[in-house]
Amino acid sequence: KELRSVHSTNVFTITIDLGRELERVAKLPEELPPEFRVVDILVNNAGLALGKPSAAENELFDVQQVITVNVTSAIMVASAFLAKMKARGRGHLINVGSIAGHEYYAGGSVYCASKHALTAFSGAARHDLIGTPVRVTCISPGAVETEFSLVRFGGDKAKADAVYSDFASLVGEDIADNIVYAATRPEHVQIADIVCLATNQAAATSIARVG
Repeated sequence: KELRSVHSTNVFTITIDLGRELERVAKLPEELPPEFRVVDILVNNAGLALGKPSAAENELFDVQQVITVNVTSAIMVASAFLAKMKARGRGHLINVGSIAGHEYYAGGSVYCASKHALTAFSGAARHDLIGTPVRVTCISPGAVETEFSLVRFGGDKAKADAVYSDFASLVGEDIADNIVYAATRPEHVQIADIVCLATNQAAATSIARVG
């Protein structure tokens, strides 16, 4: 309703479990109504982390869930829509990755592996599509205050709040601004990668909590 009223645009939503419905994910374009099937910009924004276990303590179910949501589903959605973009001769894939796709940190073995995979997929896709007008962008944010950490820590609000305490973290609107910037460049300009950090963040785990 908000999108319709603010932007005067038609909206269609679909609910799908990226971790459990891979066959639907791969055929997602077929589930869209005809008027929504011509997708010029695809934003892959799903991201999941479950806890911060040591590499020696990872649980099979959690590993499967994180890899499926962050990697397998992202690749399948992208492949489904990229084929149609390539055939039409226009389109833009924007993957929202993470600073964890460029660095490593303790307790992040699976999440870092998944985001490195998405970074690599984005780069390889850019090579695959080099002879076409289809663009590929990967945006890698640092700490963004969303429900991400609440999910990661199993609903423990104190732990989640501590991630963003005493410094001005990024917010969802900052990453949306990055997406809009990449998507609105002239057709001959391809924003390959954006690494976006809060002013008081220098790396994944390097944060100055200065209030």
